[in-house]
Order: sequence, then C-alpha cells, then structure tokens
Amino acid sequence: MKTLIKNAKVVRAGTGRSRKEDILIEAGKIIDIATAINPEGIDKIIDAAGKIVLPMLIDMHVHLREPGREDKEEIKTGTRAALAGGIGSVLAMPNTEPAIDSRETVKYLKRKIKQEAFVDVFLSAAITKGRKGKELGDIERLAKEGIKAITDDGDSVDNSQLMLEALKQAKKNNITVICHSEDKTLSKRGVLNLGFSSTCLGLRGIPKSAEFMRVARDIKLAKKADAKIHIAHVSCKESIEIIAKAKKKGVQVTAETAPHYFSLSEKDLWSFDTNKKINPPLRNQEDILAIKQALADGVIDVIASDHAPHTENEKDIEFQRAEFGTIGLETELSVAFTELIKKKFLSWQSLLDKFITNPAEILEIKKKSIKVGADADLIIFNPDKEWVVSKENFYSKSKNSCFLGRKLQGKIEKVFHKGKQF
Repeated sequence: MKTLIKNAKVVRAGTGRSRKEDILIEAGKIIDIATAINPEGIDKIIDAAGKIVLPMLIDMHVHLREPGREDKEEIKTGTRAALAGGIGSVLAMPNTEPAIDSRETVKYLKRKIKQEAFVDVFLSAAITKGRKGKELGDIERLAKEGIKAITDDGDSVDNSQLMLEALKQAKKNNITVICHSEDKTLSKRGVLNLGFSSTCLGLRGIPKSAEFMRVARDIKLAKKADAKIHIAHVSCKESIEIIAKAKKKGVQVTAETAPHYFSLSEKDLWSFDTNKKINPPLRNQEDILAIKQALADGVIDVIASDHAPHTENEKDIEFQRAEFGTIGLETELSVAFTELIKKKFLSWQSLLDKFITNPAEILEIKKKSIKVGADADLIIFNPDKEWVVSKENFYSKSKNSCFLGRKLQGKIEKVFHKGKQF
C-alpha cells in the first residue's frame, strides 16, 4: 500500500532545511520525496496543506515505572503515550521498584520492551545500588548490557567521592551521567518554591540553592574527572548561570529543562493543584524568562518531559502529602510550540535541535530522519489547531497532567511509525 502526504511544510532536524514537499510511503519506508509527486496509482492521499511534517522526537527523561509500579504506568501504556505525543525514542529512568541496577533487570526489561513497546526504548541504570547512595553499581557490566546513561534520578548522590568515581567509570565506559541535582539538606520537606507563594500559602518552601549549589558541585566533579555530565530538569536562573560559565570554560556539560518550567510558575499553585507539585518546583516569572532565553542561547540543550505518572490516590490528597511529578509525553510538543515558537524564542529548526539532534548526540543514539530509504517515522502537526487538555486525551495510564484545562496552540493530527498510521 502506498500513502502520499501532499503539500506539507517539511522540517528536518539538524539541516536548517524547511520547505514544501510531498512524501511517498510504502512498506514502512519513505520511497520518494519531491516538490510534487504524481498521485496516480496511490492508495491513500493525505492533503497536509497548512500542516508541518516533522521527524519523530526523542525524550531522554521518562518514567515508565516498570518494574514494580505498573499501577502507575507500564512499558506498553507509556510508549503508547509517547507515540501519541510524536515521540519515537525514550530514555527510561531507573527509579523503579526494584531499581534498574543489575544485568538481570536490564535483560528482563529488554525482553519486555521487545514484546510490548510501541516506540524505541533505551535504558538508564542507577548510579548506586538500589539508588541508596552508598555503593556504586557495576557500571562496566551494565554498560556492556547497552544502557545509555546512569542516574539516581529522584535523588542526588550526596557523597562527592562516590559521585567522582561514578563520573570516572562513566567516562571509561562511554556512557552519560545524568544528575538529579538536589541537596536534600536544603530542600528538606519542602513542597513548592521558597518565596512569596510559599509564605502566603503557609507551605514549606524549597530554596533554589538546593538545586544550583548541587549543580555547581556536580559540574566541578565532572571537570575534575574530565567526564561528560548532563544536568536534568533545570528550573532556575542561578543554575543556568553556572552551566553557562562551565560551558565557556570547556566543561563537558549539557542540560535539559521540561515544558512546565517554561510555561508555569509558582503562582499556578495558588489553586493547590497537586498535579503542579513537581520536583524541582515551579519557580517564578524571572526563572521562566531565563529558561526560555537559555534555550534560545543554547545554554540548555534539551527539552524532555520528565514524564512522571502517579495514581489518583497519590495526587488527590492534601498538598503536603501528594507525590511530586506530572505526566508530559502527550503535551510537550504543543506546549513548546505555544510557549517557544509562537512567542518567537525558537524557530522550528532550533526546537528540533532540543527535541532530536542534541539528545541523540548526548546519548549516542540514532535519530529519526526524513529522507528516502528511512523508516517512515513522521508527525503531521497542525499549527492552527487549538485544543484544551483533558484526561480523556491521554493514553498514559495515569492522568496527572499539570496542563489539565489549559488551552494549547498546535496539535499532532497524525503519527506514522514505521509507516503505520496512528
């Protein structure tokens, strides 16, 4: 069966190219790309006039919850949600139950992924055994099993000497260290950003220093080890300033942020919406602007969802007791379009660098591409479509989105994965 996508604006990652083209798909592959393809003899024609065709994206910060918390998410449901969000590759975080810290767990997950995943799933493993911060995992053996990164995500490695050794081991085995930069002696039992809102709401605050002081320490250790380091979910201006200075000095540091950090602020918590209880917490307008500017300047390299599913009974409780985290796989492209492209912080090409080119380079994985002979892994995106986020939209098993009820601009209308339309 041949499918022809006509009249679309095609944007390719990493090329700077963006032009109107037709794309012909057969047997899961792109077999022709041209300014105008004759529709004669074509089984299915999709008129994509006014739409944008993109390669499928990479999300390098996703919690699939397997093994152990399949009540929140599973490989099957999480990757189906990724597919709906135009994500073709995900990096699964290791803060599962038990943690991904052994060859046996990695092998088990690889079998499950092969059987059940809708998209490509790459694995990260814990830096320390059980993510307890006491003893390094067997990084060399885990690297041989094909993991792409190590991280104790959800926790920082407090012991500096242990973290330094992890960086050295990662360099030796050519894998990325992803840092959840949080000093819990400073964040303590905080539940939102320390500032005006925490004071007015009478809730314990989390100071920015809990993040940026640990960012500074982790970067210092990476410099000492001459190793690559990736800072996860950057949320504040001070962290950005530290990362920018380190990059100028030649430290091998990259960084990511998530859509909620450039679109929501601590003021959105005045409704006590626990879906907006996130770690690190939502900050203030100054931080939002700093993050957008850092994305534009290239200080922040990656946008990732930090997709963190939780059950309703973990979220629909008192704010102080609710779990941290929001889902994000199915909204991240629309939020990025609404906040970054529509407001002229990024071009489409720059956005694809954050969603495709840079994460592919950091993790050393293959990116999806729009070219003859490649798998037909494509998104058809309607930039004119407005929609309101609702629970009914989601394929994710959990529905704890911080964007529920929010109107977004731009919507994915169709996704092709290996030529199959979803």
